[in-house]
Amino acid sequence: MSTEKTVRAYSDGSAIGNPGPGGYGALLIWNGQEKEFSAGFRMTTNNRMELLGAIVALESLKRRCRVILSTDSQYVVNGIEKGWARKWRANGWRRNKKEMALNPDLWSRLLDAVDRHDVQFEWVRGHSGHVENERCDVLANTAARENPTLIDKEFEASQAAGN
Repeated sequence: MSTEKTVRAYSDGSAIGNPGPGGYGALLIWNGQEKEFSAGFRMTTNNRMELLGAIVALESLKRRCRVILSTDSQYVVNGIEKGWARKWRANGWRRNKKEMALNPDLWSRLLDAVDRHDVQFEWVRGHSGHVENERCDVLANTAARENPTLIDKEFEASQAAGN
């Protein structure tokens, strides 16, 4: 029997205008306890916030856990579950000979966080009444609308470079 605790994690991301002000929301539930996370960024994309929500949920765990992470982002779920992100990293963050993978800084962090835990990703349909996903959506959108003060340095640097 495993000594790892099982944590339910939920995450969502949002960007108004995409790119535009954005935010993420994450919720952890373990042993009847809940912990929420959210933050807003002045300029970013939806996919970056989807990734960051999952990253923050996993990075906040202090010790190795079994995690069931639910998100409405097929981008996040498929990137991990279908092995795309690991393949991109192994290929120097290239999707193929001509195209670079997007968001390698965040994919790298997510892969590292996944490796520290026993993670199972679960896709849920967004805006379908899934209570925890709806809560994360509110957290992400509120952060994007009311407090988008953080700077997504990688994204803003790539925009300044014309990428």
